Amino acid sequence: MSSHETSRAADSLLARTVATAAARRLLEVREANANLDGRALKDLGDTEAQKLIAGMLAEHVPDDAVLSEEAADSEARLRSSRVWIIDPLDGTREFSEGRADWAVHVALVIDGDLAVGAVALGGPEVVLVSEDVTTHAPAHEGPIRIAVSRTRPPVLVEHVADALDAELVPMGSAGVKISSVVSGASDAYIHGGGQYEWDSAAPIAVARAAGLHTSRLDGSTLVYNQPNPYLPDLVVCRPELKDRVMAAVSAALADQPE
Repeated sequence: MSSHETSRAADSLLARTVATAAARRLLEVREANANLDGRALKDLGDTEAQKLIAGMLAEHVPDDAVLSEEAADSEARLRSSRVWIIDPLDGTREFSEGRADWAVHVALVIDGDLAVGAVALGGPEVVLVSEDVTTHAPAHEGPIRIAVSRTRPPVLVEHVADALDAELVPMGSAGVKISSVVSGASDAYIHGGGQYEWDSAAPIAVARAAGLHTSRLDGSTLVYNQPNPYLPDLVVCRPELKDRVMAAVSAALADQPE
């Protein structure tokens, strides 16, 4: 194994370990604080997962930069060759409601490239890691299934679904939706309502490793560790559906009012 491969394997193991530990901690927090209302439980989950992840990264890779939803940003990350992008708890609503469709995101960008991603889905038992994923689930019979927010589905996606005669499949966090395309629970995920880099970095790393199409709504590449981490839209879909999905997205965008 080359030194590059050894380093990538070590980074992947760390991402898996951190995501797993944070997901386990989140379950402990939820079980121990069942009396808290939704807002308080969301905040406590975010705080505890952030504390654990920050501590583990500081211990194992102290020289690396970190971009997290739950910590102050620093321009120093723009000068670092290694930047961890994390979402300690993606899907706080689902977490606070006792559901399983939340996730922990741990990604690593090396010299501007999205190199590693680990996504813990609803706990420590199921953790998808880009290093270990080699393909996506096989195609299924029936209409295209589009993963969509269970609480606020974008109008854009409804237009795309109509054009494709597709089914909308409601589910929780962005990480869960992207992972559902990898696992075969859906065929596409289209988002246009506003996100940040931490919402998608880790699951996009997994989706790319699985051979899925990933892009912005306009077809451009999703780029991470930018000065402004706002990354509001994306498309993830099975590769054989790319042309149909992107054509429907383009048509829907053209129909939107200025």
